[in-house]
Amino acid sequence: MFIPFLDALRRQGVPVSLREWLDLMAGMQADLPGQSVEGFYHFARLCLVKDERHLDRFDRAFSESFAGLEQIPVEALVHEQTIPRDWLEKLAEKLLSEDERAAMEGSGSFEELMKKLRERLAEQQSRHQGGNKWIGTAGTSPFGAYGYNPEGVRIGQDESRHRRAVKVWDKREFRDFDDSVELGTRNIKVALKRLRQWARHGAADELDLPATIRATADHGYIDVQTRPERRNAVKVLLFLDVGGSMDDHTRLVDELFSAARAEFKHMEHFYFHNCLYEGVWKDNRRRWTEQTPTWDVMHRYGADYKCIFVGDASMSPYEIAAPGGANEHWNQEAGEVWLRRACETWPNHVWLNPVPERHWGHTQSIAMIGQIFEQRMMPLTLDGLTQAMRVLG
Repeated sequence: MFIPFLDALRRQGVPVSLREWLDLMAGMQADLPGQSVEGFYHFARLCLVKDERHLDRFDRAFSESFAGLEQIPVEALVHEQTIPRDWLEKLAEKLLSEDERAAMEGSGSFEELMKKLRERLAEQQSRHQGGNKWIGTAGTSPFGAYGYNPEGVRIGQDESRHRRAVKVWDKREFRDFDDSVELGTRNIKVALKRLRQWARHGAADELDLPATIRATADHGYIDVQTRPERRNAVKVLLFLDVGGSMDDHTRLVDELFSAARAEFKHMEHFYFHNCLYEGVWKDNRRRWTEQTPTWDVMHRYGADYKCIFVGDASMSPYEIAAPGGANEHWNQEAGEVWLRRACETWPNHVWLNPVPERHWGHTQSIAMIGQIFEQRMMPLTLDGLTQAMRVLG
């Protein structure tokens, strides 16, 4: 059972020695992690991960090997019971035809959707499956899980399916982008180098050979000339959208992040989800407990920073235009307000979008953010990166 886990760890680049693996097996035999998946996760991480840089890789390997294990009741693992009922219910979820989807209508406004949810919560007294009104599963109600509605509130579902939810009332875990990814191509680095402008500043401690030769020829004796050391003076501030629909673009953004880390000495990065609001974070595992106020970021990093947003800009329009429209929390000010503040704080700004440019016209939120950024949105391609570096330069 555990050999595929070991293989996954090695594929993800977690250096696991035989001694560490034997320690894990001995602990399992002594039942140290207990009967819970969470206990096994923490015990395995304690035994096998010796460097915090490998935590994210361990999480990926664990998810690959044991996805869905937490949904199996402990009794089923111990007593070999039948397949859990919840699994069968998900398999039997209702599949809607195009005609059925076309017949459904959105709630009309964010306020109306929230009003309907409050009414459902007040009226509903039991679990519901199927149908088009109550909070439940496998139906067309705007509220629940494993169904379909063009404007809904997702409750109790492990991941997005149709990507039409206006709000998500589930605590989700996102992962940090990996800055050690080996690039399959040097194209991204080549494009980023267009932004890397070199400036001479600091102490005159570098030999200037051409100037020394000229001065020696002019004066008739060896006249050593020095110059300020050449350094990379470009400052970059990177805002990275993470989670949700961005999961489809993880590999591409990993490559960009890794290349940017290699190219820019002065680079800071922060994460956000879907749209910029009052708080950002540096570590996705602590995004609810260690957020940095966006105001602090705006006051800490001056206008000399080049500001780059990376995200698919694909979300409910309410998340941009409406107070309270944020996907996972209640925001006092609309996302548009914060995006415009960012553009004013850092005049040299662009938005890089991993969604192919030919699809931008199908998503209203992409057009809205493109307008806020005054058409400084470029596709996350080699040509798009080249355009973005020219704009920032």
